[in-house]
Amino acid sequence: MTSEVRATAGIGRAHTRRQVAAWGMWDWGSAAFNAVIVTFVFSVYLTDAVGDDLPGSISASTWLGWALAAAGVCVALLAPVSGQRFDARGHRKRALALLTFATVACIAAMYFVRDDHSYLWLGLVLLAAGSVLFEIAEVPYNAMLRQVSTPATIGRVSGFGWAMGYFGGIVLLLVAYLGFIAGDGDTRGLLSIPTEDGANIRLVVLLAAVWFAVFAIPVLLTVPELPAPKVDPGADRVGFLGSYRVLWRDVRELWSEDRRVVHFLVASAIFRDGLAGVFTFGAVLAVTVYGIDAGDVLLFGVAANVLAAAGALAAGRIDDRVGPKAVLVVSLSSMLVVGAALIVVSGPLMFWIFGLALCLFVGPAQSSSRTFLARMTPPGREGQLFGLYATTGRAVSFLAPALFGLFAWAFSADRAGIAGILVVLGGGLIALLGVPAPRTDTAEKVVDV
Repeated sequence: MTSEVRATAGIGRAHTRRQVAAWGMWDWGSAAFNAVIVTFVFSVYLTDAVGDDLPGSISASTWLGWALAAAGVCVALLAPVSGQRFDARGHRKRALALLTFATVACIAAMYFVRDDHSYLWLGLVLLAAGSVLFEIAEVPYNAMLRQVSTPATIGRVSGFGWAMGYFGGIVLLLVAYLGFIAGDGDTRGLLSIPTEDGANIRLVVLLAAVWFAVFAIPVLLTVPELPAPKVDPGADRVGFLGSYRVLWRDVRELWSEDRRVVHFLVASAIFRDGLAGVFTFGAVLAVTVYGIDAGDVLLFGVAANVLAAAGALAAGRIDDRVGPKAVLVVSLSSMLVVGAALIVVSGPLMFWIFGLALCLFVGPAQSSSRTFLARMTPPGREGQLFGLYATTGRAVSFLAPALFGLFAWAFSADRAGIAGILVVLGGGLIALLGVPAPRTDTAEKVVDV
């Protein structure tokens, strides 16, 4: 078994501009779940409106945290065997279709979560189930990266996908905010949607469901299903529990033949948690530490996503020329320098300058992390390895929140929490430095995207 990406191994079979664009549209549409459901709209509606008068000593926010933690455990357990089964049966695109539209169904069902604490449990169940379905859907989607690229274009295609996700989130949030949320009183937005029973937010949820469904269709119509590879004999005939035995066998084989992949999975899990921490705590710090008005946080978020998308697009081309490791090392090192500056500066202007500079390097790090693994993955095992990618990320997802809290507590200042995030990013960078760079092959014809 070889971990090098070869053009003769079924890679780059669908790399026309039309097919690359169709693949990127799924990222554009999936922003509906990340931006509207999990981050900015529905989760806030659950905690601040639906569960604001929840009886008992446990807050709605606590229940939300527990629900998402349970979803994370399910993803960690299911993602790698799911990816392995998609590969073995040659059902990668079929799995993407089923998981995507199951996620859409969960989003649409959130419309029935009214502004009453008795509906909190329905909202939590739908959010947790949607999170599991969505994250497992990302496994076959990421595995398709090598179908829609060649070794010469994989960096820019990955960067294009990340950028589409950022821009899709920005556009949808602006439409939702201006049309359904902005303003005060009993009706909101340019469409004058009533707020009674959370009607305006529930309509935003329906908008998100339609948005995701519509933009997920192109990839299903244009990117072909690959036949089942012959790299895992018998794996297509085992049951679900038997898939765990196949997975364990393959991981042991991978460890004995090429430990680079395992080492990279560990390193990327650490620094990806640090990247998540930047967005998780950025808005909180903007208001509580740097004095940015709460109403301007959304504007900062839009600017941050634009820069992250631009960084991902630019770094994708650099990735194809010098390899993903160089992009990752420069991006993480730059984030450490900018983050250190954020610890000592004060005021809204300084946060806008250094906060946006920090976000500029997030997109490249996310994009090149995906291409690093894709270049190293044995052909035919993309789903399995990207499933492990999801699992390892979940396994250490406590690091950034825990260290942020520890540093903030130890120094009695929220600003000090930034140092905790930098420790996670630095740990991931150190671990990455010990992983040999994957081979880059630019002999393939370049397809501009």
